[in-house]
Amino acid sequence: MALLTIICYPDERLHTVAKPVAAVDDRIQTLIADMLETMYEANGVGLAATQVDVHERVVVMDLSDGRDTPLVLINPKMLWNSSGMHLNEEGCLSVPGIFDSVQRHDSIKIEAQDRDAKLCLIEAEGMLSVCIQHEMDHLLGKVFVEYLSPLKRNRIKTKLLKAQREGRVAKLV
Repeated sequence: MALLTIICYPDERLHTVAKPVAAVDDRIQTLIADMLETMYEANGVGLAATQVDVHERVVVMDLSDGRDTPLVLINPKMLWNSSGMHLNEEGCLSVPGIFDSVQRHDSIKIEAQDRDAKLCLIEAEGMLSVCIQHEMDHLLGKVFVEYLSPLKRNRIKTKLLKAQREGRVAKLV
């Protein structure tokens, strides 16, 4: 396993739309293992392949207290979302140190392959629903700060670019 470099906002690569995974082969299994290791090392709860500059539809998450129950979603597809919405404070490994409120659907239903390529249906609410929506946004080339006002977004961009110049977060390639 290897730690991967997490791309930081406002890197344009975060806006790349991920392509479907054609086959869950050894390369994808290695990607999943590396993404999980990277997510755990960074103390995150979710990571999309887009965030590590792999533009394929792969997401890993772990919301368990013991950080020992990973969830892998390959080619996730939204089937349904509730009309009810709520504000939830979100952060992102690609937007380090920034947290803000984002409106998300209360509950969702998705279809995805698991790490064994088995198709599964997941109905989620609460934090799992928020995390899935957040990570699926990454696969569509969208970062959570895009839900914020232009003023907030510009302030975040300025703050992160300054931190990159000062070497406090990874610089843009």
